Amino acid sequence: MRFLADESCDFAVVRALREAGHDVAAIVEINPGIDDEVVIALAHAESRVLLTEDKDFGQLAYSGEQRTVGIVLIRFPSASRSLLGQTVVGIVGEIGDRLVGAFAVVEPGRTRLSRPFPGHR
Repeated sequence: MRFLADESCDFAVVRALREAGHDVAAIVEINPGIDDEVVIALAHAESRVLLTEDKDFGQLAYSGEQRTVGIVLIRFPSASRSLLGQTVVGIVGEIGDRLVGAFAVVEPGRTRLSRPFPGHR
């Protein structure tokens, strides 16, 4: 799968997904500091599911003002961070294509999948 990791996304996720063979672009490597609206537009333009720990992206997508391929919101407390990379890789392996058009919230021990976005395109 193709992903775009927002600056808020723990780089352990980027490394783990790349090691698992996924195409992952990272804002921190491409253009650090760009606005959220530009990040979500870039993800859409490049057909990438957005990886983030920033809840603001859900608002942008659900308001209908921003097109999106899909968003994975990662909500991991500091006590569980050591499992973060392998957890996300496991979820992608498990539900993969269902992330397209969806808003997924990944937490230790569970993943919630909401779809579709209003006006998903």
